[in-house]
Amino acid sequence: MTLKALGLNCTLTASPAPSSTQKLLDQLLDALSRHDVTTDYHRVVDLHIKPGVSHDEGVGDEWPGLRQEIMDADILVMATPIWMGQPSSVSKRVLERMDAILGDIGLDGRYPTFGKVAIVGVVGNEDGAHHVSAELYQALVDVGFTVPGGSPAYWVGEAMSDKNYIDLKETPPKVRQTIETLASNAAHLACLLKNANYPAP
Repeated sequence: MTLKALGLNCTLTASPAPSSTQKLLDQLLDALSRHDVTTDYHRVVDLHIKPGVSHDEGVGDEWPGLRQEIMDADILVMATPIWMGQPSSVSKRVLERMDAILGDIGLDGRYPTFGKVAIVGVVGNEDGAHHVSAELYQALVDVGFTVPGGSPAYWVGEAMSDKNYIDLKETPPKVRQTIETLASNAAHLACLLKNANYPAP
């Protein structure tokens, strides 16, 4: 079974500038591709995503197109840097726009995102990876995504250092192992849910 994954790079840095978040996202998507998953991604800051909590905030809003790609995917990969111990404002904008999914819950209690898997990647040169992944995972579960077992993929450098993930010549073995495990579990879970989605309550 071929699955589809969509990656969202929630860096604050516009293209084509280098991005540590993109490096980790690329590694996650590459790991997923080895499990018969086709992949695509967006650097969200390059899109005009208006503030709001609806599916469409009017003229110029590029969220409706991005939302459709999210809904067409089996696996959502959200990658964010840490800023001041928090997920990036770009990632929070994405989560705010996903709030509209709650208005699409059917009379049978089923979310349109049931059967979709979400995984998270976090990079930074300050503490906060567990806090950031917890914020993202909680919000994603709230709007119907399912999270596979295992740690989120993250790298946190020395506090207050100017060394970034993109500067590493080699990926640390533990990070590489976590990426592989997370991708494998996500692909496996997405395949199971595609074959047998959650039943109506």
